[in-house]
Amino acid sequence: MHISTKILVVAFICASFISCNQQDAPPPERPSKIDPNPSSAFLSPEESMKTMKLPPGYHLELVASEPIIQEPVAIVWDGNGRMYVAEMRSYMKDLEGTGEHLPTCRITRLEDTDGDGKMDKNTIYIDSLVLPRMMLALDDRLVVNETYTYNLYSYRDTNGDGKADEKKLVYHNDVPDDANLEHQKSGLIWNIDNWIYVTSNPVRYRYNNGMLQVDSIGSSPGGQWGLTHDNVGRLFFSSAGGEKPAQNFQENPVYGELDFNDQRSKDFDEVWPIVATPDVQGGQRRLRADSTLNHFTACCGQSIYRGDRLPSNMQGDLFICEPVGRLIRRAKVEEREGITYLKNAYDKREFLASTDMNFRPINSATGPDGCLYIVDMYHGIIQESAWTKPDSYINPQIKRKNLDLNINRGRIYRLVHDGYKPGPAPHLLSASNEELIQYLSHPNGWWRDNAQKLLVIHANKSVIPALKKMVADEPSFLNKIFFWKKTTSPLARLHALWTLEGLNAIDQNMVIDLLKDSDPEIKKAAIRMSERWLSTNNDQLLLKLQALKKDADYGVRVQLALSLRYSKQPSAVAFLKELRSLNDSNRLIVKATTRSLLRTDESMAALRASCEGMGEKDKDMMYEGSLNFQQLCATCHGTDGKGVPAKLAPPLAGSARVNGDKNILINIVLAGLKGPVDNITYPDGMPSQKEHTDLYIASVLSYIRNSFGNKADLVHSGDVRDIRKILKGRDSAYTLEALKNWVKPVEVKK
Repeated sequence: MHISTKILVVAFICASFISCNQQDAPPPERPSKIDPNPSSAFLSPEESMKTMKLPPGYHLELVASEPIIQEPVAIVWDGNGRMYVAEMRSYMKDLEGTGEHLPTCRITRLEDTDGDGKMDKNTIYIDSLVLPRMMLALDDRLVVNETYTYNLYSYRDTNGDGKADEKKLVYHNDVPDDANLEHQKSGLIWNIDNWIYVTSNPVRYRYNNGMLQVDSIGSSPGGQWGLTHDNVGRLFFSSAGGEKPAQNFQENPVYGELDFNDQRSKDFDEVWPIVATPDVQGGQRRLRADSTLNHFTACCGQSIYRGDRLPSNMQGDLFICEPVGRLIRRAKVEEREGITYLKNAYDKREFLASTDMNFRPINSATGPDGCLYIVDMYHGIIQESAWTKPDSYINPQIKRKNLDLNINRGRIYRLVHDGYKPGPAPHLLSASNEELIQYLSHPNGWWRDNAQKLLVIHANKSVIPALKKMVADEPSFLNKIFFWKKTTSPLARLHALWTLEGLNAIDQNMVIDLLKDSDPEIKKAAIRMSERWLSTNNDQLLLKLQALKKDADYGVRVQLALSLRYSKQPSAVAFLKELRSLNDSNRLIVKATTRSLLRTDESMAALRASCEGMGEKDKDMMYEGSLNFQQLCATCHGTDGKGVPAKLAPPLAGSARVNGDKNILINIVLAGLKGPVDNITYPDGMPSQKEHTDLYIASVLSYIRNSFGNKADLVHSGDVRDIRKILKGRDSAYTLEALKNWVKPVEVKK
């Protein structure tokens, strides 16, 4: 057989195997009729599991339950597979939240000593805490944060009795966090880039010799309860308050907050419970005709499945908990031209849904055994006391269903699948550094993450040669097709590279070499690592980066656009402008280059000052407005807004109309303006600009209202849309006299 034919046959066999392996059973049908008045009686774990509908082949196993654990909210494992459970035992004991701030909470350590998957040994690892909300397992130390504080402590069991007897302050900040419980930070996850991320607060942390050092990231990354990352370090946030099940996953938050309106499929935010939902704060507007929740409202506890003991088509899927709907969403994560998109894995169905009214899934995680774990708070009230006042919609609903009486319970489950055996327990804490290096190739992301973390914590420089060899072991095309020799997997190479970074073993020459790598994730990591040298105005490095401007992978070009902001050299600014021009059809690259230019191009210093204090989206709009103004409006109004010598149009600097009522200004732009302006008659009136989009007009008006010495509220596309509706059918320009008494009509709701 000819070698090309062999390649095709092997490729076909591989593709067929992958295709067969990717098939997944459909979820169960939703009930044809929903009981509008379901029972709220609490069920045993075994009874509760019977109410949970999963796709065929999947089922849950009980890992732990009350009375051993109560009100569990988060779980982590140390390197030896011991599970730590944060228990908010004081959470919403009644509708008033009585005693919620008391130090009656704890962290329990659970162990499975016989390998059957069920925890059979438990100790109170830390007692008398105030609503513990964040945990990070280091080596044999556990870093913990309590609600209402920024301080981070590490705890350790030094005598082997399962109880922490050592407590050390690893990050000190005594400023109290007075935000509502629901609006405080969560996360504290060690990402592949060796930074430790949280939600809400504009900071991240770095481990250094037993302490956590804080780094500002400029603006809040957003998010509320829950934070996860995928194999290559992409972070996924969510916001229950904003009813956004997933957000801010297009770029690392150190570069800013960025979302697209279509990054979630158009029906993604709809949910499909199988139980009526009387206890939703949104009231009737959040319910379908069959009394079920119609939209995410308590989205939280998300995780990317990265294990190896469930069907392979689950790898990389995003699981989002929705405790008000008593369900868990499974989302497919797709990347197209560098932009990440989410869609429900099923049509009008959920991966897991229950009819047990007390089932409250609020967290999930990939475990060391390769399975997916689910944290069920199993609590009657799932709303903070600020929103359960007597005059709230939800208060009488809770009372009517006696949900306030279900307290002091909680369950942890693991998801398993027929034909897949959970993996063995790890023993990473006693593993040698050589063994940890081997675990960087493990098929379960939990093992890879923890091996990398431990190697960085150990800080043993003797591992550097082996790690460099792993990074350099790039398989050839034929190796990949025929598996002729054992090669290092792309993910193992990526972990090895970031481990070297964590050990401060990366130099500029190594980064330059890796810019030529065949793997796009290696190239993206190398570009990120180059930022430290870009800030020193390094011409050689810039030249090497320019070779990637037409890279086949969109993600590489996106990372270029993000990282180049760290150089303020004229050549870097010119490179960014060229990159933007070459990719003007890609929204993510345009956004990234736009933001980088706004930070680096000195010709935009005035615009940068005008944008001070604005959010990223408003800065984007100001930048677009600047470009649009210079391309069109500056011809008559002047590049500085002071007009041109030929006096073709009125000056905008200091104009009462520009700084005044934005509705009047929108009218002028959409309909046009004729006649004298400030007692001066110009050669031509201003023509209507209604052919431009709402966003285009909003960007220009926002720019002129905040440039040339002007300072006024921004104009948004919705403002333009509203006036456009009012002006529908108008085909004549205004005069200033006609605009004097213009008042925006008040919409009367029928």
